[in-house]
Amino acid sequence: MKERVTIREVAREANVSIATVSKALNGLDVVTQKTMERVTEAAKKLHYTPNLMGKQLKTKTTKMIGLYTHTITGPYFNTLIEAIVEEAGNYQYGVNVLISSDKQILSSHLLGNMVDGFIGFEELIDEESLSTIRAEGVKAVFVDRKINDGSISSVVFDSQKAGRIAAQHLIENGHTKLGFLPGHPNVYDSDERYLGFQEVMAEHQLPINPDWTITGLFEEKESYENIKNYLLTTPRDKWPTAWIAGNDLSAIGVIKAIDELGMSVPEDFSVIGFDDIELLGYFKPSVTTIQNPIQEQGKQAVIELMKLINNQKKGESKTLDCQLVVRETTKRLSR
Repeated sequence: MKERVTIREVAREANVSIATVSKALNGLDVVTQKTMERVTEAAKKLHYTPNLMGKQLKTKTTKMIGLYTHTITGPYFNTLIEAIVEEAGNYQYGVNVLISSDKQILSSHLLGNMVDGFIGFEELIDEESLSTIRAEGVKAVFVDRKINDGSISSVVFDSQKAGRIAAQHLIENGHTKLGFLPGHPNVYDSDERYLGFQEVMAEHQLPINPDWTITGLFEEKESYENIKNYLLTTPRDKWPTAWIAGNDLSAIGVIKAIDELGMSVPEDFSVIGFDDIELLGYFKPSVTTIQNPIQEQGKQAVIELMKLINNQKKGESKTLDCQLVVRETTKRLSR
């Protein structure tokens, strides 16, 4: 293995001192433009790479933020991660993505000074980990739970409002028998969407049939299989007239199951999802959904985290608004 080029060799090549090389490569204005160009050219010629570990020891920063989750599957995560990486780059920060459910691995990252702060999800950060974060003053932003503390912020969707909007839209279109496909249990967005749905149903004095609450897990396959099984094993006169899916992937699974059984949306069922993922632009029929600003969530999570890292503020909880996007999968029931 070829030996690493040192800063001493760059200084020799540029015919300047080691201190001048350090100042030039760190962009300090005490170095003239001509000298800076000479040092940069020498570094390029020798393929010099700064010793980041040494730099971290001096500055006590890593110039990295962590993204901690147990999965990155699905279009929501694709959009979120792209937004986080892009915004982090504006601060000259990289993103270290940790995908694991192992609490020991998480602890080593939290306490090992591997990142300057992190963006996290509730399912990976339990109360014990949260206590560690608070005690150690680790800078963190959560994107699926409302929380604000000294070093902790959150940037979440208004999922309760989203659940209310979805239910209200269907009821205003004459539907009184509404089914719901929740996501993963004890997940903030899923719980809040279902709570909003329950509130609107109660306000209209409409019953919630437990047989119409069918597991979707935020997944196309799970939703497809469970809805198909329900329709095959339940008499037609016991069916709801509309389904609220936990997210857009779940809605797609519901629509595919209905279509495979020789029925169609919205003629036989109305279906509505959440998020307004990019994939919907290529799916027919076009899906009515509650639009969540996923890119904005990723961007704001980074902005909030950088303010915490730079000790510019205390933790704060931010809630992003949502809006109904009516497309082809919901319709008014004929009287």
